[in-house]
Amino acid sequence: MGATDDREWQERLRASGHRLTPQRELVLAAVESLGHATPDEVYAEVRTHSDSINLSTVYRTLELHDELDLIRHAHLTDRAPTYHSSRGHEHAHFVCRNCQKVISIGLGEVEQALGELAAKHRFSPDYGHLTVFGTCADCSG
Repeated sequence: MGATDDREWQERLRASGHRLTPQRELVLAAVESLGHATPDEVYAEVRTHSDSINLSTVYRTLELHDELDLIRHAHLTDRAPTYHSSRGHEHAHFVCRNCQKVISIGLGEVEQALGELAAKHRFSPDYGHLTVFGTCADCSG
């Protein structure tokens, strides 16, 4: 994370009445470095830097960061949510049921595909939570 990025998340924490802690910084850095990660994957990454953090702290910190829109979650499996940074581009996901490959679909493409339908129903989708399951080209032969 760059200095500007650090200040941004620190300001959001302070504005919401939360303290800046090393654990919160470690969890955010882990999500950003991993790309898409489950809480267990974030925990494993954080443990490489600090053995003083436990799994329940990771879960609570992920939830807090999600509430503050520092990270986003999506349901890419039927198990735990998967977290990714809210920085960069908002995107939806295609997930192959066979090989579990995750394909990120940019906001522009998703809006182009679904924008007319959303407008027709006067609905504002949260595309960052959109996950479509199917079969990727490699698995469909």
